[in-house]
Amino acid sequence: MARTPSNMLPLGTIAPDFNLLDTVSGKILSLQNLKGKNATVIMFICNHCPFVIHVNSEVVSIANAYAEKGISFIAISSNDAVNYPQDSPENMTIHAKTENYPFPYLYDETQEIAKAYDAACTPDIYVFDANLKLNYRGQLDDSRPGNGILVSGNDLRYALDCLLEKKENTQTQKPSIGCNIKWKN
Repeated sequence: MARTPSNMLPLGTIAPDFNLLDTVSGKILSLQNLKGKNATVIMFICNHCPFVIHVNSEVVSIANAYAEKGISFIAISSNDAVNYPQDSPENMTIHAKTENYPFPYLYDETQEIAKAYDAACTPDIYVFDANLKLNYRGQLDDSRPGNGILVSGNDLRYALDCLLEKKENTQTQKPSIGCNIKWKN
């Protein structure tokens, strides 16, 4: 299991726009259509990564809890589906339904969006404010497969609460650790 850290895009960066296929609805969706009133969480994930599988239920729980607070969640898979067919759009559809994703699960076939966000691993998490300015990037929490720390979502929850309460996030933002994005050759 490779352990690739986030690249930590600079805070204040404006979210790159996109139009991507939602593998659940079959529609092309844009960031402008999906952004939240108060914040937008963009997560680069995939179906097979043990790091993503480890946190899936907590991500769903957080998305459900914060949706009513004007925060939208968007998941994107940018993996090369030719060499990693378990991450194909068809399998993404099945995975999203199995995991009860309450958010769109978008497919970045060209990998241009992952590059625009400087995404490196799965999961790679970004929190943008109401103006789509980067406010947080990095890990969900300190839990990793096999390290014995329970998944809590503390880092992401704290970042979202700070945004909602309009207070500065003074905690150290730690990079996420996960599988590298499966880049095309």
